[in-house]
Amino acid sequence: MDYQFKEIEQKWQQYWAEHRTFRADTTSNKPKYYVLDMFPYPSGAGLHVGHPLGYIASDIFSRYKRLKGFNVLHPMGYDSFGLPAEQYAIQTGQHPAVTTEANVATYRRQLDQIGFSFDWSREVRTSDPAYYKWTQWIFMQLFNSWYNLETNKAEDISTLIEKFNAAGNSEVKAVCDEDTLDFMPSDWANFSEEEKQTELLKYRLTYLKESTVNWCPALGTVLANDEVKDGFSERGGHPVEQKKMMQWSMRISAYAERLLQGLDAIDWPEPIKEMQRNWIGKSVGASVKFSVARGASSGAVPDADRQTQCDIEVFTTRVDTIFGVSFIVLAPEHELVAHLTTDGQRSSVENYIAQTKKKSELDRMADTKTVSGAFTGSYVINPVNQEKVPIWIADYVLAGYGTGAVMGVPSGDQRDWLFATHFNLPIIQILDAQKDIAIEADATKQGKYINSGFINGLSYAEAIAKLNDWLVEEKVGRPKVNYRMRDAIFGRQRYWGEPIPVYFKDGLPYLINEEELPLVLPEIDKYLPTESGEPPLGRATDWTYDNEYEYELSTMPGWAGSSWYWYRYMDAHNNDAFASEEAVAYWKDVDLYIGGAEHATGHLLYSRFWNKFLKDLGHVQEEEPFKKLINQGMIQGRSNFVYRIIDSEGKGTNQFVSYGLRKDFKTSALHVDVNIVENDVLNIEKFKAFRPEFAAAEFILENGRYVCGVEVEKMSKSKFNVVNPDDLIRSYGADTLRMYEMFLGPLEQSKPWNTNGIEGVFKFLRKFWRLFHNEEWAFHVNDSIPSKAELKALHKIIKKVQDDIERFSFNTSVSSFMIAVNELTDLKCKNRQVLEDLVIVLSPYAPHICEELWSLLGNENLSTATYPTFNPEYLAEDTFAYPISVNGKMKMNLDMSLALDENGVRELVLANEQVKGYLEGKEPKKLIFVKGKIVNIVV
Repeated sequence: MDYQFKEIEQKWQQYWAEHRTFRADTTSNKPKYYVLDMFPYPSGAGLHVGHPLGYIASDIFSRYKRLKGFNVLHPMGYDSFGLPAEQYAIQTGQHPAVTTEANVATYRRQLDQIGFSFDWSREVRTSDPAYYKWTQWIFMQLFNSWYNLETNKAEDISTLIEKFNAAGNSEVKAVCDEDTLDFMPSDWANFSEEEKQTELLKYRLTYLKESTVNWCPALGTVLANDEVKDGFSERGGHPVEQKKMMQWSMRISAYAERLLQGLDAIDWPEPIKEMQRNWIGKSVGASVKFSVARGASSGAVPDADRQTQCDIEVFTTRVDTIFGVSFIVLAPEHELVAHLTTDGQRSSVENYIAQTKKKSELDRMADTKTVSGAFTGSYVINPVNQEKVPIWIADYVLAGYGTGAVMGVPSGDQRDWLFATHFNLPIIQILDAQKDIAIEADATKQGKYINSGFINGLSYAEAIAKLNDWLVEEKVGRPKVNYRMRDAIFGRQRYWGEPIPVYFKDGLPYLINEEELPLVLPEIDKYLPTESGEPPLGRATDWTYDNEYEYELSTMPGWAGSSWYWYRYMDAHNNDAFASEEAVAYWKDVDLYIGGAEHATGHLLYSRFWNKFLKDLGHVQEEEPFKKLINQGMIQGRSNFVYRIIDSEGKGTNQFVSYGLRKDFKTSALHVDVNIVENDVLNIEKFKAFRPEFAAAEFILENGRYVCGVEVEKMSKSKFNVVNPDDLIRSYGADTLRMYEMFLGPLEQSKPWNTNGIEGVFKFLRKFWRLFHNEEWAFHVNDSIPSKAELKALHKIIKKVQDDIERFSFNTSVSSFMIAVNELTDLKCKNRQVLEDLVIVLSPYAPHICEELWSLLGNENLSTATYPTFNPEYLAEDTFAYPISVNGKMKMNLDMSLALDENGVRELVLANEQVKGYLEGKEPKKLIFVKGKIVNIVV
């Protein structure tokens, strides 16, 4: 019987499901190996051929590791909270849970038919209350924790309260807000409950604070920085503005140094690690306080003007340049801007702030060419020389980075130089080695300082040391390490997300009791904000804590549920813990994680943060969650185009010209559905059905065909270049799809999809199937002793596939399989021993056909088989095709044993009839022999 892939694949998918073939065992004596895919958001469109790429690679590796004797955990679930389902709910009124359930069903069907070896018994969904109960529980642990810099880890908040009771906060070394009070233990004892909770909130690892956020009015929610592109929401393309709101935040900044150092201990792509290093943004420098003084002129400050209103703290990595400061720049959203702006400057400052709100922070950081700003009308006093320095605002300074204030040193910083030049501010030379500062800034650290008061004549290192000491002595600053990474906003003003397990009493947040988890999403009438502007949860009726206190109305952000999900897979049905101690101790961490590079500074960073926190509290064992990370490349769409002829008036006609003839006409290109194009030739009748408005169109053909144009683009429904895996599986089978996706190119690289090549892989599988059958397609193998040639072909592929999989070079294995099957076909191999091992080697790539053949060979459960052991002896050559030359001219090749010495070779060569013909009866003068190389006869 010919290769009946549909029946075979359905049979084995049903078998695997019924027998729970890939269920992982937490009590196994085998070494563990945990393979994880970034779980998908179940969108309504389902999978296209680009989505399974990483899943196929991880599945090949998982199946291979089982064959190598590992107890493999390879789970799958769904990141099922998300904006698309909520947007659909807003449009239709359908509950997001209903939409999500339907989408999950589609995804599950598609994943099953590709033949993945997932342990579905451990499936998780972030929107399931049984799951988000533990997301809420982790939030509660964060709320009840603080970061102790002395022990360099998170601790229960009770240990902080003990310190307050014993000695106040004078000796407390914590990561906390800047505005903490200074108090003695007697003060703490006399604080009211409200005062105590207010102060504790400044230390907690999750806290409420007014923050500048990316507010998207159209989506009605706050977006993370990585969800905003060029001032618009990544999803939907809606305008985003900067806005101050009370928001929950996670104190990820407490872990900045550990997050940075941990990158050296994990096997991740270097570009991802570098992105995280840049995002964390460690800077070593100094913090300096500039006192504010009112006044309309610059210059030395009279004693009468030394009555300061407040201090502006500036962080700088070049404190040595402080004598060159000619202006201070605040972020437009800095809390002191309104206080510092004089009446004469108020209009221009307010206009500038309004313009800044239209830009995202990423846009502001990226725009290095535009120079803009507004003068506040106020000045600061430079502490080192008592000079008045004007205070400006500019959008290149961010309130959330450092202190939201920078000192402008135009002679040493090009951005400051551009600012000073644009606004005609002084440019002060501070080093004798600086050159051409009238043309551009010179950031050199060479030479000796000039125009710099008490550091004149010093070198860079000497000046830094002296200034740091002076700042501390004068109590106007200190050496400091700063990080660009800011605390993570942890809230969305949306419905479809995890409820935050908090209620408010006297305006302060309190946790609900753990035994009351999960706090389940209430039913509401509409999924829009309330008429008074509250989030959608404000629509819930009778939704209060103890029938008295208001719950938090924001929900958790999209990254909450994905920041710990790998632990839930370890023990997915545990009602008493997010995972048992035994499960965590056995599985420990993820050995291989495969997913997209777009999550570098989102999910991948937040997951590391939560993992370190859980380790601090003793709930998990490993400092890092993912040992090895691979970013799969994108499969791009291969778009097809038809060319509509444009008339003399610039209007489209009802004529289409084939690609090769289009240069003779003025045309416009239209995307056409790639599923009605084969080998770039358009099915005209299907096109007319696809675009009914062109049912009567005329097509100008070349060689009787309409040839379409081609372009590689992102796979998108709007470009009609989406290829549905369902269609390919229907036509060629899942094994063909799996192997073809690997065949397209290296896993980490992006590559265009081209259905044209899939036929070759399908033919290969038919040829592989044929190896096990006779001319009448009856199953036929024998138990003869394998030949050397058969063993050589087998062991070449055993080694090649093992090496390829271990280095994740899946694409090169596919072509090697084709070579091996061709060799065995030519050898007419029907040997059971050889073919059984070949089935095992191919099974990670094409599991359905291999399971069927394994069964026909009289075996059971291929997943418990053992990967064949490579024997290098079978690859050792025992003969060599020696090139035979006469007087240096190559005449022929002659196969001879490599065991022969020179005398044996001489005897065989001179006795050969072809050689005798070349010698024409002449007696050889000598024979030159190099073993395994050449034979040259000299006559």
